[in-house]
Amino acid sequence: MKKIITLLILSSLISCNKNNDKADGYGNFEATEVTISAEANGKIEYLKLEEGDILEPKTQVGLIDTTQLYFNKQQLMASKSTVFSKSENVLSQIKVLQEQLKTAQIEKKRIQNMFAENAATKRQVDEIDGKVSVILEQIKSVQTQNSPIINEVKSIDVQIEKINDQIQKSKIINPIKGTVLVKYAEPNEVTAFGKPIYKIADISEMTLRVYVGETQLSQIRIGQNVTVKIDAEKEMKSCPGTISWIASSAEFTPKIVQTKEERVNLVYAVKVKVKNDGSLKIGMPAEMWIK
Repeated sequence: MKKIITLLILSSLISCNKNNDKADGYGNFEATEVTISAEANGKIEYLKLEEGDILEPKTQVGLIDTTQLYFNKQQLMASKSTVFSKSENVLSQIKVLQEQLKTAQIEKKRIQNMFAENAATKRQVDEIDGKVSVILEQIKSVQTQNSPIINEVKSIDVQIEKINDQIQKSKIINPIKGTVLVKYAEPNEVTAFGKPIYKIADISEMTLRVYVGETQLSQIRIGQNVTVKIDAEKEMKSCPGTISWIASSAEFTPKIVQTKEERVNLVYAVKVKVKNDGSLKIGMPAEMWIK
Protein backbone atom coordinates (compact mmCIF):
# COMPACT_ATOMS: atom_id res chain seq x y z
CA MET A 1 0.00 0.00 0.00
CA LYS A 2 2.85 2.36 0.87
CA LYS A 3 4.49 1.64 -2.48
CA ILE A 4 1.28 2.49 -4.34
CA ILE A 5 0.92 5.83 -2.46
CA THR A 6 4.56 6.70 -3.09
CA LEU A 7 4.16 5.95 -6.79
CA LEU A 8 1.05 8.16 -6.96
CA ILE A 9 2.88 11.07 -5.28
CA LEU A 10 5.85 10.74 -7.64
CA SER A 11 3.49 10.55 -10.60
CA SER A 12 1.71 13.70 -9.40
CA LEU A 13 5.00 15.58 -8.94
CA ILE A 14 6.25 14.57 -12.36
CA SER A 15 2.95 15.69 -13.86
CA CYS A 16 3.19 19.06 -12.11
CA ASN A 17 6.78 19.54 -13.24
CA LYS A 18 5.81 18.78 -16.82
CA ASN A 19 3.09 21.43 -16.68
CA ASN A 20 5.23 24.04 -14.96
CA ASP A 21 8.60 23.52 -16.65
CA LYS A 22 7.50 24.98 -19.96
CA ALA A 23 8.40 28.65 -20.48
CA ASP A 24 5.93 31.11 -21.99
CA GLY A 25 8.43 32.29 -24.62
CA TYR A 26 11.80 31.44 -26.09
CA GLY A 27 14.25 33.74 -27.84
CA ASN A 28 17.66 35.43 -27.90
CA PHE A 29 19.11 38.62 -26.52
CA GLU A 30 19.89 41.45 -28.91
CA ALA A 31 21.10 45.04 -28.77
CA THR A 32 21.24 47.98 -31.16
CA GLU A 33 24.66 47.68 -32.76
CA VAL A 34 26.14 50.79 -34.39
CA THR A 35 29.04 50.53 -36.85
CA ILE A 36 31.21 53.65 -36.78
CA SER A 37 32.77 54.33 -40.18
CA ALA A 38 35.38 56.80 -41.40
CA GLU A 39 34.10 60.13 -42.74
CA ALA A 40 37.45 61.09 -44.29
CA ASN A 41 40.29 59.57 -46.31
CA GLY A 42 43.82 59.16 -45.01
CA LYS A 43 46.05 57.52 -42.45
CA ILE A 44 44.69 56.89 -38.96
CA GLU A 45 46.98 58.91 -36.68
CA TYR A 46 45.66 57.33 -33.50
CA LEU A 47 42.74 55.18 -32.30
CA LYS A 48 42.29 54.97 -28.54
CA LEU A 49 39.93 52.03 -28.07
CA GLU A 50 39.98 48.27 -27.63
CA GLU A 51 37.28 45.62 -27.75
CA GLY A 52 35.40 45.61 -24.46
CA ASP A 53 36.07 49.29 -23.71
CA ILE A 54 33.10 51.33 -22.49
CA LEU A 55 33.01 54.67 -24.34
CA GLU A 56 31.15 57.84 -23.44
CA PRO A 57 29.19 59.80 -26.08
CA LYS A 58 30.80 62.76 -27.91
CA THR A 59 34.28 61.52 -26.98
CA GLN A 60 37.08 61.77 -29.54
CA VAL A 61 38.68 58.33 -29.83
CA GLY A 62 40.79 58.80 -32.95
CA LEU A 63 42.05 61.08 -35.70
CA ILE A 64 42.58 60.72 -39.44
CA ASP A 65 45.50 62.67 -40.93
CA THR A 66 44.54 66.30 -41.70
CA THR A 67 47.88 67.59 -43.05
CA GLN A 68 46.71 68.12 -46.64
CA LEU A 69 43.48 69.73 -45.45
CA TYR A 70 45.51 72.12 -43.29
CA PHE A 71 47.70 73.14 -46.26
CA ASN A 72 44.63 73.67 -48.46
CA LYS A 73 43.09 75.88 -45.80
CA GLN A 74 46.26 77.96 -45.50
CA GLN A 75 46.33 78.40 -49.28
CA LEU A 76 42.73 79.59 -49.33
CA MET A 77 43.36 82.02 -46.48
CA ALA A 78 46.33 83.47 -48.41
CA SER A 79 44.11 83.87 -51.49
CA LYS A 80 41.50 85.59 -49.37
CA SER A 81 44.10 88.07 -48.10
CA THR A 82 45.11 88.86 -51.69
CA VAL A 83 41.50 89.45 -52.70
CA PHE A 84 40.96 91.62 -49.63
CA SER A 85 43.87 93.83 -50.69
CA LYS A 86 42.10 94.42 -54.04
CA SER A 87 38.92 95.27 -52.21
CA GLU A 88 40.74 97.70 -49.92
CA ASN A 89 42.12 99.51 -52.99
CA VAL A 90 38.62 99.84 -54.42
CA LEU A 91 37.22 100.99 -51.08
CA SER A 92 39.92 103.64 -50.80
CA GLN A 93 38.84 104.99 -54.19
CA ILE A 94 35.27 105.13 -52.96
CA LYS A 95 36.37 107.08 -49.87
CA VAL A 96 38.16 109.63 -52.05
CA LEU A 97 35.10 110.04 -54.25
CA GLN A 98 32.84 110.36 -51.19
CA GLU A 99 35.02 113.21 -49.88
CA GLN A 100 34.82 114.89 -53.30
CA LEU A 101 31.04 114.41 -53.19
CA LYS A 102 30.83 116.12 -49.78
CA THR A 103 32.80 119.11 -51.10
CA ALA A 104 30.68 119.29 -54.26
CA GLN A 105 27.43 119.13 -52.28
CA ILE A 106 28.60 121.97 -50.02
CA GLU A 107 29.51 123.98 -53.13
CA LYS A 108 26.13 123.11 -54.69
CA LYS A 109 24.25 124.40 -51.64
CA ARG A 110 26.29 127.62 -51.63
CA ILE A 111 25.65 128.28 -55.33
CA GLN A 112 21.93 127.54 -54.92
CA ASN A 113 21.74 130.12 -52.13
CA MET A 114 23.60 132.63 -54.28
CA PHE A 115 21.29 131.87 -57.22
CA ALA A 116 18.28 132.53 -54.98
CA GLU A 117 19.76 135.99 -54.23
CA ASN A 118 20.63 136.59 -57.90
CA ALA A 119 24.35 136.38 -57.03
CA ALA A 120 25.01 133.31 -59.27
CA THR A 121 23.99 132.34 -62.77
CA LYS A 122 21.88 129.40 -63.93
CA ARG A 123 24.97 128.08 -65.71
CA GLN A 124 26.86 127.84 -62.41
CA VAL A 125 23.94 125.92 -60.88
CA ASP A 126 23.88 123.51 -63.84
CA GLU A 127 27.64 123.01 -63.67
CA ILE A 128 27.63 122.10 -59.98
CA ASP A 129 24.63 119.80 -60.49
CA GLY A 130 26.52 118.07 -63.27
CA LYS A 131 29.63 117.76 -61.11
CA VAL A 132 27.65 116.10 -58.27
CA SER A 133 25.99 113.69 -60.75
CA VAL A 134 29.37 112.73 -62.23
CA ILE A 135 30.81 111.93 -58.79
CA LEU A 136 27.74 109.83 -57.90
CA GLU A 137 28.14 107.85 -61.13
CA GLN A 138 31.85 107.35 -60.41
CA ILE A 139 30.99 105.98 -56.96
CA LYS A 140 28.47 103.56 -58.51
CA SER A 141 31.07 102.47 -61.06
CA VAL A 142 33.68 101.77 -58.39
CA GLN A 143 31.14 99.92 -56.24
CA THR A 144 30.34 97.75 -59.27
CA GLN A 145 34.05 96.89 -59.48
CA ASN A 146 33.99 95.82 -55.84
CA SER A 147 30.99 93.46 -56.22
CA PRO A 148 32.93 90.65 -57.96
CA ILE A 149 35.65 90.95 -55.35
CA ILE A 150 33.11 90.54 -52.54
CA ASN A 151 31.62 87.50 -54.30
CA GLU A 152 35.10 86.02 -54.66
CA VAL A 153 35.70 86.48 -50.93
CA LYS A 154 32.37 84.77 -50.17
CA SER A 155 33.34 81.87 -52.44
CA ILE A 156 36.65 81.46 -50.62
CA ASP A 157 34.85 81.59 -47.26
CA VAL A 158 32.58 78.73 -48.39
CA GLN A 159 35.61 76.67 -49.44
CA ILE A 160 37.26 77.33 -46.07
CA GLU A 161 34.06 76.21 -44.28
CA LYS A 162 34.04 73.01 -46.35
CA ILE A 163 37.63 72.27 -45.31
CA ASN A 164 36.77 73.04 -41.67
CA ASP A 165 33.95 70.51 -41.95
CA GLN A 166 36.33 67.92 -43.46
CA ILE A 167 38.82 68.55 -40.65
CA GLN A 168 36.06 68.08 -38.09
CA LYS A 169 34.99 64.83 -39.76
CA SER A 170 38.60 63.63 -39.63
CA LYS A 171 38.10 63.42 -35.87
CA ILE A 172 36.64 60.04 -34.90
CA ILE A 173 33.92 60.99 -32.42
CA ASN A 174 32.07 58.24 -30.55
CA PRO A 175 28.32 58.97 -30.90
CA ILE A 176 26.75 56.89 -28.12
CA LYS A 177 27.55 55.39 -24.75
CA GLY A 178 28.29 51.72 -25.15
CA THR A 179 30.75 48.85 -25.25
CA VAL A 180 33.12 48.29 -28.17
CA LEU A 181 32.14 44.96 -29.73
CA VAL A 182 34.53 44.77 -32.69
CA LYS A 183 37.58 46.82 -33.71
CA TYR A 184 38.12 46.86 -37.48
CA ALA A 185 41.09 49.23 -37.85
CA GLU A 186 44.42 50.04 -36.22
CA PRO A 187 46.58 53.19 -36.01
CA ASN A 188 48.76 53.91 -39.08
CA GLU A 189 46.37 52.06 -41.37
CA VAL A 190 45.01 54.01 -44.36
CA THR A 191 41.24 54.28 -44.28
CA ALA A 192 38.63 55.65 -46.68
CA PHE A 193 35.23 57.30 -46.48
CA GLY A 194 32.63 54.77 -45.31
CA LYS A 195 35.15 52.14 -44.21
CA PRO A 196 34.18 50.60 -40.82
CA ILE A 197 36.43 51.45 -37.87
CA TYR A 198 34.63 49.81 -34.95
CA LYS A 199 31.25 48.52 -33.80
CA ILE A 200 29.61 49.62 -30.56
CA ALA A 201 26.42 48.78 -28.69
CA ASP A 202 24.82 49.85 -25.43
CA ILE A 203 24.53 46.54 -23.57
CA SER A 204 23.69 48.01 -20.16
CA GLU A 205 20.10 47.11 -21.00
CA MET A 206 19.48 44.16 -23.32
CA THR A 207 16.41 43.30 -25.38
CA LEU A 208 15.12 39.73 -25.34
CA ARG A 209 13.11 38.98 -28.46
CA VAL A 210 10.80 36.06 -27.73
CA TYR A 211 7.88 34.50 -29.57
CA VAL A 212 4.52 33.64 -28.06
CA GLY A 213 1.45 31.89 -29.40
CA GLU A 214 -1.91 33.51 -30.07
CA THR A 215 -3.43 31.99 -26.95
CA GLN A 216 -0.82 33.74 -24.80
CA LEU A 217 -1.51 37.26 -26.14
CA SER A 218 -4.31 37.82 -23.64
CA GLN A 219 -1.85 37.20 -20.79
CA ILE A 220 0.67 39.87 -21.75
CA ARG A 221 0.68 43.65 -22.21
CA ILE A 222 3.25 46.39 -22.75
CA GLY A 223 4.81 47.47 -19.45
CA GLN A 224 4.12 44.11 -17.79
CA ASN A 225 6.83 42.68 -15.56
CA VAL A 226 8.01 39.16 -16.42
CA THR A 227 10.80 36.80 -15.39
CA VAL A 228 13.64 36.05 -17.80
CA LYS A 229 15.70 32.90 -17.28
CA ILE A 230 19.12 32.07 -18.73
CA ASP A 231 21.28 28.98 -18.49
CA ALA A 232 23.64 28.83 -15.50
CA GLU A 233 26.07 26.28 -14.06
CA LYS A 234 23.65 24.45 -11.73
CA GLU A 235 20.19 25.87 -12.38
CA MET A 236 18.69 28.58 -14.54
CA LYS A 237 19.36 32.15 -13.45
CA SER A 238 16.38 34.51 -13.18
CA CYS A 239 16.33 38.21 -14.11
CA PRO A 240 13.46 40.72 -13.96
CA GLY A 241 12.25 42.05 -17.29
CA THR A 242 9.61 44.39 -18.71
CA ILE A 243 7.66 43.89 -21.94
CA SER A 244 8.34 46.90 -24.17
CA TRP A 245 6.80 45.84 -27.51
CA ILE A 246 4.34 43.31 -28.90
CA ALA A 247 4.12 42.62 -32.64
CA SER A 248 0.83 43.51 -34.33
CA SER A 249 1.04 40.70 -36.88
CA ALA A 250 1.87 37.01 -36.70
CA GLU A 251 4.83 35.24 -38.31
CA PHE A 252 6.12 31.70 -38.59
CA THR A 253 8.25 30.61 -35.64
CA PRO A 254 11.92 31.35 -36.48
CA LYS A 255 14.51 28.58 -36.41
CA ILE A 256 16.08 29.91 -33.21
CA VAL A 257 13.08 28.67 -31.25
CA GLN A 258 13.84 25.00 -30.70
CA THR A 259 10.73 23.80 -28.87
CA LYS A 260 9.21 20.97 -30.87
CA GLU A 261 5.61 22.00 -30.24
CA GLU A 262 6.01 25.56 -31.50
CA ARG A 263 8.34 25.19 -34.49
CA VAL A 264 5.51 25.05 -37.03
CA ASN A 265 3.08 27.46 -35.35
CA LEU A 266 2.31 31.07 -36.08
CA VAL A 267 3.64 33.26 -33.29
CA TYR A 268 3.93 36.92 -32.28
CA ALA A 269 7.26 38.58 -31.54
CA VAL A 270 7.63 40.23 -28.13
CA LYS A 271 10.48 42.42 -26.86
CA VAL A 272 11.46 42.31 -23.20
CA LYS A 273 13.83 44.89 -21.70
CA VAL A 274 16.28 43.41 -19.17
CA LYS A 275 18.92 45.24 -17.13
CA ASN A 276 22.30 43.67 -17.79
CA ASP A 277 24.38 42.79 -14.74
CA GLY A 278 27.22 41.70 -17.01
CA SER A 279 26.06 38.13 -17.53
CA LEU A 280 23.88 38.81 -20.57
CA LYS A 281 25.47 38.64 -24.03
CA ILE A 282 24.21 39.37 -27.54
CA GLY A 283 22.75 36.22 -29.12
CA MET A 284 22.40 34.38 -25.80
CA PRO A 285 19.26 32.17 -25.64
CA ALA A 286 16.75 32.82 -22.87
CA GLU A 287 13.23 32.05 -21.71
CA MET A 288 10.39 34.34 -20.72
CA TRP A 289 8.14 33.31 -17.85
CA ILE A 290 4.94 35.31 -17.37
CA LYS A 291 4.20 33.95 -13.89
